[in-house]
Amino acid sequence: MSDDEREEKELDLTSSEVVTKYKSAAEIVNKALQLVVKECKPKAKIVDICEKGDAFIREQTGNMYKNSKKKIERGVAFPTCLSVNNTVCHFSPLASDTSELEEGDMVKIDMGCHIDGFIAVVAHTHVVQSGPITGKQADVVAAANTAAEVALRLVRPGKKNKDVSDAIQKVAAAYDCKIVEGVLSHQLKQFVIDGNKVILSVSNPDTRVDDAEFEENEVYAVDIVASTGEGKPKLLDEKQTTIFKRAVDKNYHLKMKASRFIFSEINQRFPILPFTARALEEKRARLGLVECVNHDLLQPYPVLYEKPGDYVAHIKFTVLLMPNGSDRITSHPLQELQPTKMIDDPEIKAWLALGTKTKKKGGGKKKKGKKGDKAEGGAEGEAMDASTNGGAS
Repeated sequence: MSDDEREEKELDLTSSEVVTKYKSAAEIVNKALQLVVKECKPKAKIVDICEKGDAFIREQTGNMYKNSKKKIERGVAFPTCLSVNNTVCHFSPLASDTSELEEGDMVKIDMGCHIDGFIAVVAHTHVVQSGPITGKQADVVAAANTAAEVALRLVRPGKKNKDVSDAIQKVAAAYDCKIVEGVLSHQLKQFVIDGNKVILSVSNPDTRVDDAEFEENEVYAVDIVASTGEGKPKLLDEKQTTIFKRAVDKNYHLKMKASRFIFSEINQRFPILPFTARALEEKRARLGLVECVNHDLLQPYPVLYEKPGDYVAHIKFTVLLMPNGSDRITSHPLQELQPTKMIDDPEIKAWLALGTKTKKKGGGKKKKGKKGDKAEGGAEGEAMDASTNGGAS
């Protein structure tokens, strides 16, 4: 076997080492998410919580593969974001920002971890309150979560990306909510957080993606964002963008010294995966990042908003399409939900009743990772009973 062939073989879930790295990254990001949820209290500063999430991932990944002969990259794959209420995504402010959480805020937590470029991402919605979530907030969390449960059952070998887009929109409508436009669920590969195979949240004339069929041994970040509003988010202020990713195929000779300095630092420290401008010196970054973005050297992850008064919920999970079925490796239990709507639609109930494992003859080994399974089916509220009875494993 040539080196190239060996390299190719190792990048796939057919290698147990690769599966282990995905699952180790998932275990860390699940624990980081747990930590962040605990920190979401009234009067807590958003930037401090984001920092704690990232620091935990850096510390935990730093303890792994210390004695490996080969240098193994590991750490944050997507910086911790806390997007509140009608903020849709990517809010991860700079150190000087003073935004705080308030009682009753609906917080979308989004984060990612990688080991050797094998990425596990997760997003979760938490309301800053004790007791059950009710009313429209419960409806939109139930919409996102039930859509995620349906997607988990439809992202499987032989199914098409379009099947998933249509299904999640139908689920959201059952809760009188909308799936947010412009959200893409990407295939994940080593050091690639936005692979070419994608699931589009809502198909419309402006956004087209190639039809694709899911295949065994692929990995996906399934990304569901639901809203009580129109689901057409807007960019209000470019200056709020703090998360960027190096566009590796672009080059340009920067004119400003500050830009060249910042770009050189980005190339050294964050050559491939998304990073937060918080990691750079703030004043210099403000100056230098603008020119880098204007010349397409960096891809920005803008902070988007629905209208004030709208609620937005976000659930994202990483799933491995293993030969024995789909293995969801990132999740977090939801708070108790008391939605105002119930699922009556027979088609949605049928999707939720699908299993996620492929039945094989003979007594295979019992699968590890029950923790994740439990979290996935745990506190879903009445409207999602079908998903817990559907024999997920």
